Amino acid sequence: MRKRVFHLACLLACLTVALPGLAQEGHPLTGTWSGDWGPDLNERSHVTLVMTFEGDSVTGIMNPGPNSVPLDGVALDVTNWTVRIEAEGEDEAGGTVSIMAEGQLEDIHLYNRTITGTWHQGDVEGDFILTRD
Repeated sequence: MRKRVFHLACLLACLTVALPGLAQEGHPLTGTWSGDWGPDLNERSHVTLVMTFEGDSVTGIMNPGPNSVPLDGVALDVTNWTVRIEAEGEDEAGGTVSIMAEGQLEDIHLYNRTITGTWHQGDVEGDFILTRD
């Protein structure tokens, strides 16, 4: 009898430790994402996105700091895990440039999931990869 009680106590202790690890962590896009984009392997630009789920939408900023760019729209299609990110930034001359990234959310089961796809900034098109930090 004592052996059963001991085994039951051990099982309960293990479950108490393990179950919080199975809890949901929130919206799959929430967090800080970093990576790069560019038209080829030699010409790359670093990019950091900070995104937060706020009730019914995802908001955020690109490249936090003095020259940050607010995200105008973030859409996630959970039927195929595609992501669309839109923003308005500045070019080198100080003019407005449209930024649009479309990609695939991959490794959704991992904390350090990735988004890969196509990046459009003004008239330049390239690929990008972002990893959640």
